[in-house]
Amino acid sequence: MAKAITLEESFGSLEKIIDNLENGQLSLDESFKMYNEGIKLIKNCNIQLDKVEKQIIILDKSGEHDGI
Repeated sequence: MAKAITLEESFGSLEKIIDNLENGQLSLDESFKMYNEGIKLIKNCNIQLDKVEKQIIILDKSGEHDGI
């Protein structure tokens, strides 16, 4: 099973993708591949952030540590 990528790793990868796309040196095909990879990373970030948000809501309501 593949290791889950952390938010920090996702953000770092996104920064590199953005830099590569902005420098204008990639072919259209390479740009499209990087764009798709960026979309996947963003979706992963959203999933992870949603989990954290739900855990914070649970903590806020109960005042207890609940699996974070």
